[in-house]
Amino acid sequence: MISQKRLLERLDEMLEAGINGTFEESSYDETQLSKIEAKWFKYLASSKLAYQRTKEDREKLQQLVSDISHQTKIPLSNILLYTELLQEQDLGDESKKLVEEIRNQSEKLEFLIQSLVKTSRLETGTFAMTQTPCDLGVLAERAVSQVRPKAEGKGIEITASKAEGIVAKCDPKWTQEALFNVLDNAVKYTAEKGKIQVEFKDFEMFASISVTDDGIGIAEEELPLIFGRFYRGKNVREQSGVGIGLYLSRQIIEGQGGYISAKSQPGKGSTFEIYLPK
Repeated sequence: MISQKRLLERLDEMLEAGINGTFEESSYDETQLSKIEAKWFKYLASSKLAYQRTKEDREKLQQLVSDISHQTKIPLSNILLYTELLQEQDLGDESKKLVEEIRNQSEKLEFLIQSLVKTSRLETGTFAMTQTPCDLGVLAERAVSQVRPKAEGKGIEITASKAEGIVAKCDPKWTQEALFNVLDNAVKYTAEKGKIQVEFKDFEMFASISVTDDGIGIAEEELPLIFGRFYRGKNVREQSGVGIGLYLSRQIIEGQGGYISAKSQPGKGSTFEIYLPK
């Protein structure tokens, strides 16, 4: 009975060290371990090694993405500058179209690289979000101001209900980024003269921001897929976009203990709702 109790205590001790990340092979003498303890010892040792390799792989990936971002920043800026200079020249209609397409594709590539850097930082845990009490009305107003020029260019009206001091715990910068991505999608897939409504709700444990548009909508079978990385719906593949905005939004919101949901019908618009802990 005593030996069984001691065995359980040692197994518990080893498991606790494994959970806490303090397990060290040097702390245990394999010659003194029982058969069960020896197997437990080998399992924890291999688990620690696998964890270290995963951590190293994540760090290498983060460094690679950062290097790519750094190395492409100046060439992309130069391409955009040269494009602006070309647009100021007296060009024929066909040449103007080609220059405009170069600009559009360059901006698309710049956005993709920036999004990949942000996603990489979130996924590898190299950037920690700082959650503070945030006024959702103020946060939404800032995000709306980012997309308003694009919306006005299409004659889209964006209205927002009163937040009435609704507060949630979130990282204001990253949450604004998540909401901006949702709003940007709404503007992109809403026809000219359309409408977008931003609303707020206050619950016991969560507060929410919803974005409703009267755009093209999403098929029911695609709703579970739209938050996947690089996923683009069948009816929007001819339009510009890289399919990473909603994925990044989900990563940001879930990383703060919240969640994001969507409901939609083809031809009847969509509603995206972001829930944040209070």
